[in-house]
Amino acid sequence: MANEKVDVVIVGAGASGSTCAAVLAMAGKKVVVLEQGPDWQLSDLISSDFWGRRVKPAGAPFLLEGKNPVSYGYQGGWGVGGAALHYFANFPRLLPNDFRIKSEHNRAHDWPISYQDVAPYYDKVARDIGVSGDAKAEEIWRPAGDAYPMPPMKTFRNGEIWLKGFESVGIRMVPAAVGMNSTEYKGRPACIYDGWCHVGCPIGALANPLVTYLGDARKAGAEVRPWSNVTRVLTNAQGTKVTGVEYYDQKKERQVQEASVVVLAAWAAQNPRLLLNSSTDRHPKGLANTNGLVGKYMMTHFSSGTLAIFDENVENHMGTTGAQYMSYERYGKTAHKGAFGSSFIVAGTALKTSDLGGFANARLDLFGPELAAFMKRAARGFSRIGAFGEEMPNIENRIELAGDKDEFGMPLGRIIHSYDDDVPKLWEANFAEGLAVAKAAGAKEMWSGRGNIPTIHLMGGTIMGTGAENSVVNSYGQTHEIPNLYMAGPGIFSTSGASNPTYTIFALSLRGAEQLATKWSTVAG
Repeated sequence: MANEKVDVVIVGAGASGSTCAAVLAMAGKKVVVLEQGPDWQLSDLISSDFWGRRVKPAGAPFLLEGKNPVSYGYQGGWGVGGAALHYFANFPRLLPNDFRIKSEHNRAHDWPISYQDVAPYYDKVARDIGVSGDAKAEEIWRPAGDAYPMPPMKTFRNGEIWLKGFESVGIRMVPAAVGMNSTEYKGRPACIYDGWCHVGCPIGALANPLVTYLGDARKAGAEVRPWSNVTRVLTNAQGTKVTGVEYYDQKKERQVQEASVVVLAAWAAQNPRLLLNSSTDRHPKGLANTNGLVGKYMMTHFSSGTLAIFDENVENHMGTTGAQYMSYERYGKTAHKGAFGSSFIVAGTALKTSDLGGFANARLDLFGPELAAFMKRAARGFSRIGAFGEEMPNIENRIELAGDKDEFGMPLGRIIHSYDDDVPKLWEANFAEGLAVAKAAGAKEMWSGRGNIPTIHLMGGTIMGTGAENSVVNSYGQTHEIPNLYMAGPGIFSTSGASNPTYTIFALSLRGAEQLATKWSTVAG
């Protein structure tokens, strides 16, 4: 079935898709947003780990290969709002050194833009959706910018108890920038600090798309169609323009949505899967892939968690899953001797008994009475800090199509990912420093949260660059090969940095959507 043609169809209703939808709908464009999962409302969200699994990834699985397979259970999303429905809302930004690693260290890539190009959009996003923090305090590491619209969030003992330890090893901490309301903002209430952010915020104090950009988009006339599984991007006979998308609705019937512009704003692995599956005689390797770079340079973050028990009640259930404190003190690419890449440090996250980061799983070596005794100590005195590490882009880390297909006949995606030799060095350096911090903070028990090196925050696959010889898109997300096909989200990052990516996703999406609105007649034809 063919639907009435619209100006733009956006695939994905998460952070990037909602931002693009708001900008374009408010610019007067007829916008349709297609989302493969349900149309969640705030009233659906329940502060429960069991319920929260409903907003985690579902649908066709990705096949995971390589020495360090990608774990996506907590970084993808299901339904309207996407992963930004249940994210931690940590809002650090990339720093100037992230944009010029090639120039400064002859490694990885330079971005085709600088920090100064993105900074105004960080400031605008903060005003649009509400960010709490202390921008002035961050100026010890970054250029000055606008103040955040809200003061920092409250702090609690589970974060404050670490400050003495950080100071002793020379790490300056500042209030964490978070996409949460420390005060009422734009009619949305202030946070109540119950620590269930990772399953969705039912009061709207966390800046998820439902109460920010997606709400704005709907008010401006954008249509959101849930239960819409997009399988192909369609092109004209000459292969010079995209004409819309093919998708399957809730009844599993094939639909076509024609549009003057297509924006792919799905998960970073799903966007390349769609491009590769949209091959034609004119584009035999997939759309925007004459150079073979679609799906390449997939990147993740890894974390070095330091866990400790203190001899006092740190009220570890209080606060938010976003950090109370953050630091760029180890953000220089050579900050740790013998290791390369930035580290971003956080402290003070609310912890529950089980599920993500919970203390029930903090000592996998304990059983029976020993585990019970540990749980009693942990319920009162357990806290943790973390250091995110940066992975350098590697062309061999990629997504490709598999032989197996999903229920709609679309080939499954295979993600192949392995860390290079720098990653375990940086991982270990952050572990060592974390234990030094814990000891100086006065912890009675301390240990490193080891296991397989984690893979967090998937990025890359449709990276930006200066031209088709080195990238898939330009700095606005516009594909080099097909001018009316845009990409949005962390897939367009040239490098990963070490800080949480969502603030940068919002900023880049805002920048790209505003450019598209301005250049509409040229792009849409």
